[in-house]
Amino acid sequence: MNIKHLALVAIATGIFILSACGGNPTEKTATNEGTAQPANAATVKKTTEEKGIGKYTHVELTHPLDAGLVSSGQRVYDVKCASCHKTTDEKLVGPGWKGVTKRRTPEWIMNFITNVDEMLDRDPASQAMLEECLVRMPNQNLSDEEARASLEFMRQVDGEN
Repeated sequence: MNIKHLALVAIATGIFILSACGGNPTEKTATNEGTAQPANAATVKKTTEEKGIGKYTHVELTHPLDAGLVSSGQRVYDVKCASCHKTTDEKLVGPGWKGVTKRRTPEWIMNFITNVDEMLDRDPASQAMLEECLVRMPNQNLSDEEARASLEFMRQVDGEN
């Protein structure tokens, strides 16, 4: 490869990564049944193996899956996640999503996707993923509703119904 070709690949990669980093800085608290409820600051645990680091200490799941949340979650995935994650177990830039809801608690998933920087800095499981993938996940600035919808979509990917 010549230097000109390497420069073009580097520029294209940079544009690809930047286009995947869009987000919505508005954050709202979900209140509908079946959505995640952020914990009040006095009860937030700084770190646990099961729940991760962040405001989510309890996530109420729907049974059966909420079709509206699944649909919203797929839209979030298509716009903000698909450029780095596959819904299979295949690694793209980041790990594939298949089986994630079997390996991680809903709270850990919600904390990771809404508090990615702190999780990557302090959570041992997140740090292990970073060592494997070698690319730090950008903060997508997901709202609580987008994060909960993404979790519901992940549950559907894992075969829950």
